[in-house]
Amino acid sequence: MRVISGTRRGKRLKELPGLETRPTTDRVKESVFNIIQFDVPGRNVLDLFAGTGQLGIEAISRGAARATFVDLRRDAVAVIGENLAATGFTPVATVVREDALTFLRTCRQKFDVIFLDPPYSTDLLKNALKSIADIDIVSENGIIICEHSLDDGLPELAQPYLWGKAYRYGKIQVTLCRRYG
Repeated sequence: MRVISGTRRGKRLKELPGLETRPTTDRVKESVFNIIQFDVPGRNVLDLFAGTGQLGIEAISRGAARATFVDLRRDAVAVIGENLAATGFTPVATVVREDALTFLRTCRQKFDVIFLDPPYSTDLLKNALKSIADIDIVSENGIIICEHSLDDGLPELAQPYLWGKAYRYGKIQVTLCRRYG
């Protein structure tokens, strides 16, 4: 696992041992960032269900102003901290060890880009999306990037949230959602 582009291009990132965390493949990550490349520079990013922090770190490497990383697992938070230190991004990052839905309920800031990559075949993605829309933490013209299994359905969201294009990578799907003005 590595940073694909930007100021830390090629930098290797530490991974979590075991099979509990499923990192986004480099192929999917590169495709996602090609799709959202103009949505990242200067923006405030939330990497929810962060795992190793690779999506938020990639965003910072490509010019994001700040990133917040949220994961419940103690070992994941430790690896995120190590990866931030290795890339030199600690000053522009906040790492929170908390349940994602609890974090969303208490969140008092807006984000321009939100990465959602929870464990597949759970209700976490649906619940996180509903919470995000209900508390409205996405800035105007912000984007939510959802990585999920083809079998995982997505909830209906009220305006100003609109589903965008979905991209398929084998058994993985990346679906975009935008918040319009």
